[in-house]
Amino acid sequence: MSIIAEYGPILLIMACVFGVFMAWGVGANDVANAMGTSVGSGALTVKQAILIAMIFEFAGAYLAGGEVTSTIRKGIIDPGIFTDTPELLVYGMLSALLAAGTWLLVASTLGWPVSTTHSIVGAIVGFAAVGISVDAVAWGKVGTIVMSWVVSPVLAGTMSFGLFRSVQWLILNKPDPFEQAKRFIPVYMFLVGFLIAMVTILKGLKHVFKDIGFIVSFVDAIMIAAAVGILVALIGNYFLGRIQKDEKAEVNNRFANVERVFAVLMVFTACAMAFAHGSNDVANAVGPMAAVISIINTGTVTAKSAMPAWVLLLGGAGIVVGLATYGVKVMATIGKRITELTPSRGFAAELGAAATVVFASGTGLPISTTHTLVGAVLGVGMARGIGALNLRVISTIFMSWIVTLPAGAGLAIIFFFLFKGIFSA
Repeated sequence: MSIIAEYGPILLIMACVFGVFMAWGVGANDVANAMGTSVGSGALTVKQAILIAMIFEFAGAYLAGGEVTSTIRKGIIDPGIFTDTPELLVYGMLSALLAAGTWLLVASTLGWPVSTTHSIVGAIVGFAAVGISVDAVAWGKVGTIVMSWVVSPVLAGTMSFGLFRSVQWLILNKPDPFEQAKRFIPVYMFLVGFLIAMVTILKGLKHVFKDIGFIVSFVDAIMIAAAVGILVALIGNYFLGRIQKDEKAEVNNRFANVERVFAVLMVFTACAMAFAHGSNDVANAVGPMAAVISIINTGTVTAKSAMPAWVLLLGGAGIVVGLATYGVKVMATIGKRITELTPSRGFAAELGAAATVVFASGTGLPISTTHTLVGAVLGVGMARGIGALNLRVISTIFMSWIVTLPAGAGLAIIFFFLFKGIFSA
């Protein structure tokens, strides 16, 4: 307790700096999940994608990031272990933020799309297992997270494969794809409205509903999302009726007019996915930061920490800066280097990823948004044959996923003993 009293202001400043650094990493690496396919398919320019993501990621992080967060992300360790030595949890959270942020900096520089959740979880597991006790870690929880390495990409890839096959069958392989598009795209618009509403309700707005005491069940979410889907389909059908076929555009590409329609759909899905991502994944940065602030203010360890508005503001700002400075590198990997994307392929990948997030939210399956979208892009590529995939890039991405947990853990162990040596010496 005397250590916290003596070094409280310094530890508080360090928590804020490291938290913003981690949020920067989330923006630099993870935001490509929402925008990579839109940029790679040509639906949005890099500048447009960054502008849209900055607005919606920040709105999601600040407005729906949650007033209360678990002290320990994902229940990986029991905070009760630190009742008598709260300073050790402070060192641990600081080391976890710095370690995860450092790994995300390395991965973003190399253009590797890795999981920010796995980065912070690996860091927490590392300091807890080595710095505290092997028994301090809930290894069952860690096992379910490792499961998501397989579950996320396989599920999203399967859904995206099926979606793009349906686009090929119903629209692209027909004699007049534009007329077929006008007939069937309202159905896809319903799916877009339904799934994005589900993602936003279950991921993006769950904290807001909880804070006002309104609990939305999965069935309630389905009913609200179905209404949104019907509305989107009706509005979309109205605007589709006003789109005229441009014969000149189809001279070099018979799908040019069809891809134009899918490009508009992608902008909508990208905005909603960015909002949901900002609200959900900002906790990877601000959760540990809020835990440190709570311990310094109260001198005790609790399972839940109040989330001051200024902490969410810092997290949202960090995400935006990370996206604007380094987001392009990971966007290029997801959007261009795995497989060649067009708006219709990118749409199938994004919608498949959204469907996976909804399915996982309803069933409690552990997933990673990064692994989900990469798997979705792979699924779309597979629909065109194995030759459409860049297997060298894919193998590099898979290796970076495997390395993420141990890299975060190793760095966190080093930083934990460094902080312990400095402040507890």
